Amino acid sequence: MGRYVFKLPDVGEGTAEAELVGWHVKVGDTVSEDQLLADVMTDKATVELTSPVNGVVTALHGEPGVMSPVGGPLVEFEVEGEGNASAAAPAPVAEPEPEVAPELEAPEAEEIAEAAPVAAAGNYVFKLPDVGEGTAEAELVAWHVAVGDAVEEDQLLAEVMTDKATVELTSPVSGRVAALHGAVGKASPVGGALVSFDVAGAGNVAAAPKAAAPVAAPAKAEPAPKAEAPKAKPAPAAEAAPVARKAQTPGVRPLASPAVRKRARELGLELQFVPGSGPAGRIEHADLDAFVAHGARAPSEHGTSSPSTYAKAEGTTEVRIIGLRRKIAEKMAESVRRIPHITYVEEIDVTALEELRAHLNAQAKQTGKAKLNVLPFIARAIVVALRDQPQINATYDDENGVLTQHAAVHLGIAAQTPNGLMVPVVRHAEARDPYDTAAEIARVSGAAKDGSAKREELSGSTITITSLGTLGGVVHTPIINHPEVAIVGPNKIIERVVVKDGQMVVRKMMNLSSSFDHRIVDGHDAAVFVQRIKGLLEHPATLWM
Repeated sequence: MGRYVFKLPDVGEGTAEAELVGWHVKVGDTVSEDQLLADVMTDKATVELTSPVNGVVTALHGEPGVMSPVGGPLVEFEVEGEGNASAAAPAPVAEPEPEVAPELEAPEAEEIAEAAPVAAAGNYVFKLPDVGEGTAEAELVAWHVAVGDAVEEDQLLAEVMTDKATVELTSPVSGRVAALHGAVGKASPVGGALVSFDVAGAGNVAAAPKAAAPVAAPAKAEPAPKAEAPKAKPAPAAEAAPVARKAQTPGVRPLASPAVRKRARELGLELQFVPGSGPAGRIEHADLDAFVAHGARAPSEHGTSSPSTYAKAEGTTEVRIIGLRRKIAEKMAESVRRIPHITYVEEIDVTALEELRAHLNAQAKQTGKAKLNVLPFIARAIVVALRDQPQINATYDDENGVLTQHAAVHLGIAAQTPNGLMVPVVRHAEARDPYDTAAEIARVSGAAKDGSAKREELSGSTITITSLGTLGGVVHTPIINHPEVAIVGPNKIIERVVVKDGQMVVRKMMNLSSSFDHRIVDGHDAAVFVQRIKGLLEHPATLWM
C-alpha cells in the first residue's frame, strides 16, 4: 500500500488560493477515480474537484469557509502501489516543524518527562487555519475547552475573530487537550499552534523518541478520571459558574456563541444575568434551560446589592476591549485618522414621502407585500443622486493614490448587532425596487445580527447608510466607512411648524447628516449631492422617473 497526496490544483488564471465550500467525502471513505471530492470557490466560480485515484481517504485538509493555497495538500489517500508521496514526503504534508514540537511540549515536559511512554499515543498540533482572505492573524475571543478535556472530532474548540466576522473552530481529531496556546484577547498568527492534543497513533508532529514519550505520558498520569468529570457532571458545573460570575457588572459582555445569543433573544433573556457553566463562565444552551427553569429572573444578589437609592457606590471596574468591539474601535480610529471628514446637514420635508409610504403600506396589506420603512426610499435617492456624481460612489486607496469609481451601488447598511456594529451590504441597489430593497436590507441585517452573515455579505460596500432615526436625535456626525468616501445618516422624522408659501403649517421634517472624504469630495459637491437627495425625497414621484 502507498500514500497519495492530492493537492489543490490551479483552478483559475492567476488564482493563488480558493475557498473550500464543502466536502463530499470523509475520512475512511473508499473512493473511485473521478469521484467528486469537494467544491471550492474562486473569485469567478465554484469548481468541483474529483479524485485522481482509487483509494481510501485517510485525511482531509481544510474546513468549509477556509482558504486553501493552490498546491497545498487537500486530500490524502491510501492507494495500491507506491502512491506519489515518498518516504520523506509525509513530513511536509503533516506540517511538522522541528522547532514547534519542543516548544509546545516544554511546559509539560519537565513534569512528565520521567513517565513511561505509551507506544500508541502521539502529539497532534492544531494550527490556526486561514480564516479569511488575506488574513495574517486572528484574535482569540474564547476557549470552549480546557487542558485535560477529552474532545471528539468536530467538537467546538475556540472562537476567533477577524476583521469581518467571528469564526468557530472545531477539532480535527479526537483526543485529549494537552496544551492551549494563546490568551483571550490576544492575536494569533495564521499557521501558529493553537491546541496540542494527545491522540491515538503517531499524531502530526514528528518528534524525537524522547519528545514523543512526554506527549503520550499524560494518558498514564491518570488524567482520565479528571477528564471524565466535566463530561459526567455538566449540571454541577452550571451551578458552580455563578460563583465566578454572579452580579454581572454592566458593560461586561458575557461569553456566548451566536446561536446561544439568538436563542436568548427569542426567550427574552438578558445574558448578563445568566450564570455560565462553560470555560471562563461561557453561557451554553443548558445554562439558558436552567435559568428559565428557575424563573428567568436576574440573580437575587444583583437586586439586593444596593438596598438604598442613595447608597454609596465604591470600587472600579476594568473592562478589556476585545473581539469585535476592539476591531470596531480600531476601524473607527483608522477612519478618523486617515480621512479628513466634512459633515453636511440638511433638513428635508418628508410629508409627501410619508403619505406615499402610508399609501403603499395600505396596499401591501391586500397584496401581501412587505411593509416599507423610509430606508428603501433613501437608498433609491442615493442611487439616483450618484448618477451625476460618480466620484462619491467610490473607494480611495490613499496609500497608492488611486480612486476607484464603481458603476454598481453596493450599499452598506450600518447595523447594531449583539456582537457590535457591522455593515452588511445590499448589492446592486441600483437594480432593486423599494420592496426588493427592503427585503434585502432585512435579510442581510438579520444575518449580521444572528451571526450567519457570510464574509462577502459584510464587505465590498461602496457607500454606506447609517440610520439613527428610530433612536431619535436631531443631528449626528457619521464616520466614513473606510475606504469609502461618503456616508449618509438620516435622523428621526418629527412634526414641526414651518413656514410654507407664507403660511405656518405642520410638516413632517427629517434632518439628513452626511460626511464626506474632503480629499475627494469638495464642499460644493457634497452640498450638491445632498440637495439632490433632498429634492428627490421631497418629490418622491421623481425617484423612479
